[in-house]
Amino acid sequence: MEKLSVIGLDLGGTAIKLGQFLVDGTCINSLTVPTPQPATPPAVLEAMVEAIAHLAPDAGCLALGVGTPGPADKNGRIAKVAINLAGWQNVPLADWLEEKTGLPTTIANDANCAGLGEAWLGAGQDYQNLIVLTLGTGVGGAIILNGHLFTGHLGSAGELGLITLNFDGPVCNSGNNGSLEQYGSIGAIRRMTGKEPAELGELAEKGDKQTLEFWESYGCLLGAGLASLIYVLTPEAIVIGGGISGSTRFFFPATREEIERRVLASSRESLQLLTARLGNRAGMVGAAKLAWELVEQNKIIQE
Repeated sequence: MEKLSVIGLDLGGTAIKLGQFLVDGTCINSLTVPTPQPATPPAVLEAMVEAIAHLAPDAGCLALGVGTPGPADKNGRIAKVAINLAGWQNVPLADWLEEKTGLPTTIANDANCAGLGEAWLGAGQDYQNLIVLTLGTGVGGAIILNGHLFTGHLGSAGELGLITLNFDGPVCNSGNNGSLEQYGSIGAIRRMTGKEPAELGELAEKGDKQTLEFWESYGCLLGAGLASLIYVLTPEAIVIGGGISGSTRFFFPATREEIERRVLASSRESLQLLTARLGNRAGMVGAAKLAWELVEQNKIIQE
């Protein structure tokens, strides 16, 4: 008998990643296909449907989960906006996929999916309450409470990179000034140093004093931002992912010191600061976890 599974999809600007997962997290099949250009909703839908049919042509797939590069509605049905994709405004992607595939479908923001992936199979799997922060082109985040993704009553909670770090800081695309993203992202590092994060990682490996001092200051800024989140959520663990996480060994010591300096011991007892493990698979993994949760919620028969 075909093993029962779900499919997680991670929609990106250049590629769509798909993985077929058993309930224990075992990935039995995966596939990456190019994102159509231009990535209009009908073109993306067609590419997804073809890839799903190729990945899991036989019976046994129970549901789909999709991560999209932008916010979804609170019910996980509509992609409100998909950043850097053409013509994505309030797209009923879940309805469309259900109609084309016959499979129950749920969607979520890709950063939330990445966070849920790390919580399920990655660095956060031993914890029920955690923050996942992705340091990349932007600073994204996810909140996991009692083992479940928390998105609030509007479906948009967890925009952790948009909290205010400096009242008079650089303008953020969100309309805020001095957001954590303006100090933690790749663009922020370029602005502050004139170099790429990967280059700074290589220089730090060689022991370059100026670069090591930069990573220390970066760690302090990150720790200050995390302090606000820790006071609100008191997580068991904070998982740091994204492209910049390749240099965590250079800035984590300063981040830990800053957290210890700013946060009362009662709010950070046993707090773990961890580097993400799943890399660019995290979004696909988290989307699959959402699909399994949909199976459970809908009591889809698993005989």
